[in-house]
Amino acid sequence: MSEPADAGALLSWSDFEKVDLRVGTIVTARRHPTAKKPAIQLEVDFGSLGKKWSSAQLTHLYEPEVLLGRQVLAVVNFPPRRIGDFTSEVLVTGLIAEGGAVVLVGPDRPVPNGLRLA
Repeated sequence: MSEPADAGALLSWSDFEKVDLRVGTIVTARRHPTAKKPAIQLEVDFGSLGKKWSSAQLTHLYEPEVLLGRQVLAVVNFPPRRIGDFTSEVLVTGLIAEGGAVVLVGPDRPVPNGLRLA
């Protein structure tokens, strides 16, 4: 489990507004063969923002085929990051459970792709 945030590191509302969290639907999922830690490459459809790729360490709880069609919440305004021979364009969000397994975060009912977290 992670430690609680330091009270001295509180964010302002304007800090929070800088993080662009959007919902998207996973349209492609495959194992990431060149990642140092086991991961899955995800192509996520964000509607008017287009489709973007992410590398996510989800292999403890998810197989690629069960992720197709699932909606997830992702940070879409981080700079791209190279992971092996792959460029990850967005950060798919998840909760770190016991043992380090990542549980994906997403809406509890279908919503249009590209909606921003409010």
